[in-house]
Amino acid sequence: MSGASSSQQGNRTYAGDIGPQEAWDRLSQDKAAQLIDVRTQAEWNFVGIPDLSSLSRAALLIEWQHFPPGTNPDFTSEAVAALEQAGYSKGTSIFFLCRSGARSRAAAIALTAAGFGPCFNVRDGFEGGLDGDGHRGQTGGWKALGLPWVQS
Repeated sequence: MSGASSSQQGNRTYAGDIGPQEAWDRLSQDKAAQLIDVRTQAEWNFVGIPDLSSLSRAALLIEWQHFPPGTNPDFTSEAVAALEQAGYSKGTSIFFLCRSGARSRAAAIALTAAGFGPCFNVRDGFEGGLDGDGHRGQTGGWKALGLPWVQS
């Protein structure tokens, strides 16, 4: 697996971390692969979402945490339902995306534990880390790489 970093800690917890460009490339090559964006509805609305329309599918939007902060207790069941509706087949890659790669890692671990995947965390997420001025979206992540996205 090119670019995937190790996620082994005794038992396999998830398939590993990959960069946004590699996630896009894999989504482009595998028509069955899915992207789950686990940010909040506010982030989707105000920051934007990955645009997979050129791949004839859409990112699945399922909050890992609700705002105000609190883990979504229904995340796994909501993700499974969305995957089934999207025609997911067991054994197909699932890529998880959040703002910077932390929530999406937890989501990848949760879906792997539920028997799905391989599940990958998209490191640097949609907006990437903070730049020298304390702003996101300029130095890493989906948006900074110029990958397709839309804003409502």
